[in-house]
Amino acid sequence: MTKINGFEKRAAKIRRKIMKTTMEMLKTWEPKRMRIADIAKAAGVSQVTIYNYFGSKEKLLEQSFKDYIDQSIDGFEKFMQEKPSVKDFVKYSIDQEKAQYSVLSPSQIKELMVDDQEMFGYIQERYEKTVLPLIVRLVEEGKSRNEISPKISSNSVLIFMNMYMQSVGDLLEVARKQDNMDVFIEEMTHLFFYGLCGRED
Repeated sequence: MTKINGFEKRAAKIRRKIMKTTMEMLKTWEPKRMRIADIAKAAGVSQVTIYNYFGSKEKLLEQSFKDYIDQSIDGFEKFMQEKPSVKDFVKYSIDQEKAQYSVLSPSQIKELMVDDQEMFGYIQERYEKTVLPLIVRLVEEGKSRNEISPKISSNSVLIFMNMYMQSVGDLLEVARKQDNMDVFIEEMTHLFFYGLCGRED
């Protein structure tokens, strides 16, 4: 295993601080209005430091989002190691969507993670390689515990999820216009897992 020296540790710490500050600022700032000078001031570093580590504001935003996505997927992997029930999985999914909206607004998610084709491609790649295999396992385990109807194949679940991924931008735009976004998210998540007629007895 390659050892990380003191300089590399400090550099990694500074990079993470800058990215964390960037994500915090996005709670109240529009991405287009953010300047390197504003981020540097909030992070307590020089503008030169940010340019040295990231090169540009666009690259900083890109790396910050990728780091955010990677942390979310790492958290999902850790959760799935506990072999949750389908009910626990539904609750986890709702909680994660709510947490996401506390970090980024629906319009920001759409602009920065859906409309940006490069970022959306990165998300899809991580989703297909890491998330989908875990969900396939969940489906099979759910069937063995009589939590999922035996009528539903894993392949059908994956096709349905792919359709959901392709329409996520439109769903986020609709969510933005709702009076109560939390309720809307819960309803959409319920529909996703249980359909219009609810869960079968």
